[in-house]
Amino acid sequence: MRSGERGQRGFTLIELLVTLAILGLLVSVAAPRYFGNLDRAKEDVLREDLYVMRDAIDKFYSDHNRYPDDLVELVTARYLRKLPVDPFTQSAKTWVPVAPDDAAQGVVADVHSGASNAARDGSWLREW
Repeated sequence: MRSGERGQRGFTLIELLVTLAILGLLVSVAAPRYFGNLDRAKEDVLREDLYVMRDAIDKFYSDHNRYPDDLVELVTARYLRKLPVDPFTQSAKTWVPVAPDDAAQGVVADVHSGASNAARDGSWLREW
C-alpha cells in the first residue's frame, strides 16, 4: 500500500442517502396497496363469517322450528364449531343478534357485526 492510500472501506454519505431515498420511494408505493388489501381481506372474512352464521341460524330454525336463544347455542348444538371472531373488532363477543318479528319464535333470527366503521364502499359494517 502506498503511504497516501487509506485502507478504509464503507459507503459515503451520498450513497447511503440515495439508498434510503430509493427505499422510501418503494415503501410509499407499496404501503397503500398493502393496507388496501388488508381492509379488503377483512371485509371478505366478515362477509363469509356472516354467511356461515346466518346459514347456521337457518338450519337451526329448520331443525327446531324456533330460533336460537343466543349465538352460543349454535355452538352447543353443533351448528358451528366455534363463534367466529369479528375481523374488525377482534372479538367473538361483539356480534349483534337481531330478534325475529315474533318473539315467541326465539331470540336470534339474524346477526350483524359490532364494528362501528364504514366499509370501503361507504356502507356501514354494522348494517351488513
